[in-house]
Amino acid sequence: MQTSNDAPKIDCNSRCQERCSLSSRPNLCHRACGTCCARCNCVAPGTSGNYDKCPCYGSLTTHGGRRKCP
Repeated sequence: MQTSNDAPKIDCNSRCQERCSLSSRPNLCHRACGTCCARCNCVAPGTSGNYDKCPCYGSLTTHGGRRKCP
């Protein structure tokens, strides 16, 4: 349920398409990015790095402790 102070939902599909455009495994990248975007409502800008622009996106990890979000 959204309250008046929640940020509007971003378009995860287009943001992840841009984020994963240079990936060697675009389908895997897009799936992971979509999960992260849905949880954080943001995607780090560019095609890699920039995790400081979206701390939630950069802080999610897999069960093995590796960074989840591309």
